[in-house]
Amino acid sequence: MGFTVDIDTGGTFTDGFITRGDEFRTVKTPTTPHDLTICFMECIKEAAKAFALPLGDFLYDADIVRFSNTIGTNSIIQRDGSRVGMIVSAGYENLCPTASGDNKRPLVEPSMIEPIDEQVSATGQVHRVPEHGSVLRAAQALIDRGARCLVIALNHADLNPENEQFIRESIKREYPRDYLGSVPVFLSSDIVQRPGYQERINTAALNAYIHGKLTRLLYKAGEDLRRQQYRGHLFIGHNNGAVARVAKTRAINTYNSGPAAGLLGAKEIGALYGARCVMSGDMGGTSFDIGFVVDGEPSYALRPDVEGFSCNLPMLAIRALGAGGGSIAEVVNGKLQVGPQSAGALPGPACFGLGGARPTVTDANLVLGWLDPTFFLGGSKTLDLAKARAAIDSRVAQPLGISVEEAAWLIKDTVEVDVGRELAALRKDMVPHPDPMLVVYGGAGPLHSCAIAQAADISTLVVTPFSAVFSAYSSSLMDVGHLYYRRLDLALHNGADLSGVAQAIDGLRRRGEADMRGEGFPAENVSWELELIVRSNDEREAKIAALIDFHSSATGIEAVLGRARAQLGCASDAPVVLASLGVFGKAAVSHYLPRKVAPATSALSDAFRCKRVVSLQRTGAPVALDVYDRDKLGNGHQVIGPVIVESHQTTMVIPEGWSLKVDCYDNALIERMN
Repeated sequence: MGFTVDIDTGGTFTDGFITRGDEFRTVKTPTTPHDLTICFMECIKEAAKAFALPLGDFLYDADIVRFSNTIGTNSIIQRDGSRVGMIVSAGYENLCPTASGDNKRPLVEPSMIEPIDEQVSATGQVHRVPEHGSVLRAAQALIDRGARCLVIALNHADLNPENEQFIRESIKREYPRDYLGSVPVFLSSDIVQRPGYQERINTAALNAYIHGKLTRLLYKAGEDLRRQQYRGHLFIGHNNGAVARVAKTRAINTYNSGPAAGLLGAKEIGALYGARCVMSGDMGGTSFDIGFVVDGEPSYALRPDVEGFSCNLPMLAIRALGAGGGSIAEVVNGKLQVGPQSAGALPGPACFGLGGARPTVTDANLVLGWLDPTFFLGGSKTLDLAKARAAIDSRVAQPLGISVEEAAWLIKDTVEVDVGRELAALRKDMVPHPDPMLVVYGGAGPLHSCAIAQAADISTLVVTPFSAVFSAYSSSLMDVGHLYYRRLDLALHNGADLSGVAQAIDGLRRRGEADMRGEGFPAENVSWELELIVRSNDEREAKIAALIDFHSSATGIEAVLGRARAQLGCASDAPVVLASLGVFGKAAVSHYLPRKVAPATSALSDAFRCKRVVSLQRTGAPVALDVYDRDKLGNGHQVIGPVIVESHQTTMVIPEGWSLKVDCYDNALIERMN
């Protein structure tokens, strides 16, 4: 049996989760922001070492390599993507994303928009075809102004894309691919076929903006693997819950793909305990990402916000807060502010000793004694306490007129209260369950989890043995798959003629079978899921998904529509407008799932490491707490707070009033005792 390799890059660390049969290994390497393919390969090298194999032998025996990355996300945040030229319907230039409310560069410069005279009616009928000469003049003008790619986004192209296709054909005839002047041309109707012109413009612009950098880096990553004897495809994580090879990946599908994978992992962990409601909390070096799963359905956004831009491409929903271990603490107008700016991997927190001079949450944890400076990442990295104290003293303690220890506590308390407040708000707005389970992960998550849960009134937490690389573990649960959309506006009611729907589904299936063959999976190894995005007459939307069997005499469309009516609160005979329709073809590959372990035979005392002096409150004398080795805690072991539990990749702080018990899945089950 070969290896499965899953790599997830974050803002500070790149994580790896590697399996072979029932075995797994976890690895972490620093992220290299200037070129994420470097940390990608370094992580794989560490994975090979973890199995004591030469890199070439390891990759030759790898069955699959999956990669979730932050390339596109970071490019949008940092505004370092391609220079985009846009051709839009005349009179709609003001809908383009030429402004930014956060003082960042606009996604599209105002000078990079060209209107085109064309018209498609609200029913999809073409009334005016663009004039060929006007198209070429618009394209040439944008290229002369420095466009590295062109986006064609016309009004009502979601209903009828003929005019968009005409413009692309005209441009490609003038600038064929084998000419140096050729530029990529993207059609908004190829990316999304849902109502909302401005949202479609934003989605297409974002996709083009990050396409160039992703293409270069992901193809380079694939080539680096092939040079080291890997024989398969490199599969890229998508924010719809699947992976696909680079050639079948649209850039926008990679946005937030790592956190989206983590949500699927939280779903699997919650299912072990029969939890109806699971919330996910991922605290890494840069952010705290929140999601939820209710009755087995992960949170999903039909009209997501992508870094401030409203879009209409559905994706798993994650709420990201600028609160991580690397979040920078500073005094603004006499008040402490923590995040959203992060020190990242370079220069990183002051205690990393890489040139960082601004204090972070990690520096505060080190000063308070929560982190062992000689045992960070299992001792592979030594933290500099003196530099952490100096940064907090100069940037926080002195401006506020307080001690270094009090300033460090204030940093820790601020981030925990801020995140707890957001978690509580999400519970109130979106989670209809009185007592959700919180699955905590990320390198910094377990350290702050109890305080955050207390603030959000959550009493049960789960921390897995691979929590520090949880998104990489979750990537290992993702199947190879593709999601296709087809706009099909029909008023559907009981007894309606569904032949048009069935015909559309069949066409999507044929596309899916061809693509899955390209991924290396024959049709008999593919399962299908029908997704209907439905909209009621009062504009409410819902996504309904169901497995379908193309070999059966019925696809179950009626049953799915019945569920849609119920979810939207429509009467059984009321019309439901089918706004979008998709077929998700998935091919399963091997997944690692937690297995039960035997009860521990060693004594709890065998896991005792040492005592460490820590600060338990903002003021007052520090106290000595017991520190336990997580790797030596087994099924049935229990510790009562206040206590610290350390592993090679994370630290768990169990405060007074909480307990930690290792259960039969080797998970740390943390519960509030009062």
